[in-house]
Amino acid sequence: MLQKIITSTLGLSIISCAIAQDTTKTSPFKVSGYADVYYRYNFNNPKTDVYNNYTSFTNSHNSFELGMASVKAEHHVGKVGLVADIGFGKRAEEFSYNDDKSKFAIKQLYVTYAPFSNLKLTMGSFATHVGYELVDANLNRNYSMSYMFSYGPFFHTGIKADLALGGKSSLMLGVTNPTDLKSASGLPKTFIGQFATGTSDDKLKAYFNFQGGKYNDSARLEQGDVVVTYAFTPKFSLGLNGTYQSRQTKEAAKWNTANNWWGTALYVNADPLPWLGLTLRSEYLSDEKSVLGFDGTIFANTLSANFKVNSLTIIPEFRYDHASGKPGIFYKENGDPTKSTASFLLAAVYSF
Repeated sequence: MLQKIITSTLGLSIISCAIAQDTTKTSPFKVSGYADVYYRYNFNNPKTDVYNNYTSFTNSHNSFELGMASVKAEHHVGKVGLVADIGFGKRAEEFSYNDDKSKFAIKQLYVTYAPFSNLKLTMGSFATHVGYELVDANLNRNYSMSYMFSYGPFFHTGIKADLALGGKSSLMLGVTNPTDLKSASGLPKTFIGQFATGTSDDKLKAYFNFQGGKYNDSARLEQGDVVVTYAFTPKFSLGLNGTYQSRQTKEAAKWNTANNWWGTALYVNADPLPWLGLTLRSEYLSDEKSVLGFDGTIFANTLSANFKVNSLTIIPEFRYDHASGKPGIFYKENGDPTKSTASFLLAAVYSF
């Protein structure tokens, strides 16, 4: 009897050990996501529907708003993989503004194939490589968005190749639909590219980005973009983003003179405590040829704090924007135009 008990116990121990070892294996399937909500108050207290806001995702005043609920599923087996990234909410609707005004949006959907260790092919719809900021609120330290993000590309749909060049350098080249179009039957194609590099310790990283091509038979766009980051210490880092976009139209089989807008932004990031982060974004936008409709320059400063409680990040934020154009692109409470505006925002972002 004792021998049977010892044998059974030993057998159960072996089975339990085997199960434990299986659960430690890396799963080919991964699910992640987040949800965000916010409140924004503009101190000009505007009575118009402009809200004194010309950047993405925070078009409201004195209102509690739902941002986006987002779920991202990833599956990888051997050399192939799939990513499906779905969003629901106002942020998803603005991100997919060329679609049918639905708050449910496919943010990303693509398949990958890596025939060699240094080459990966991607086909589908994927977030843009251009710029410092990202569409997902949980991946940015500032909650409100920059002008450069808002008037640059959001995503691309097409095919691209990522080639590792050795060390920290890589090259990406691709052909896509015109910017922010998931479907573009009969339209010209856009070329995209990126050269990325950095130091061996990852303190310095640099990205040189490009997109260019016709978005219909009588209009074309080209954009060059640079992102540089440097981590002085684990608690202090800087980010710099500069972008230049040129647009050109065609009339009577002749291309008109190109017009452009450009911008630059500095991000100062400090993490004095494990649960506290601070970010100051200072952005300068030049639209003196009124490509975007501002007819002048804008200087915007945004100070955000990130209070972290487990999976929750609480972001109080103060923002001040000043525009040079006359009579002003912002509005006072009585409806008169003004050159400056300030806002307070409180956001909560939960990630899993």
